[in-house]
Amino acid sequence: MQISLTEAKAQLTELVRRAMAGDEVVLTRHGHATVRLVPVRQPVSADSRAALIASVRASAAAKASEGPDAARSQDFLYDDADGLPK
Repeated sequence: MQISLTEAKAQLTELVRRAMAGDEVVLTRHGHATVRLVPVRQPVSADSRAALIASVRASAAAKASEGPDAARSQDFLYDDADGLPK
């Protein structure tokens, strides 16, 4: 939504409410966009950041599975008899 600065003076409370709700509010001056109203994001607390990291680590640990031994991972490329490439 674009609105002139003159009109915005009378509707500031409503424009702030709309911006907080996620609407893009652009104030114009002489027909040119000059200011955009956006909500201020609250900083993430250290506790919530630590909890998020812990949940990601737990999720990754639950999905991890034992795979083949890395030392034997390319054995399919070689012949069992003499160890030369197939």
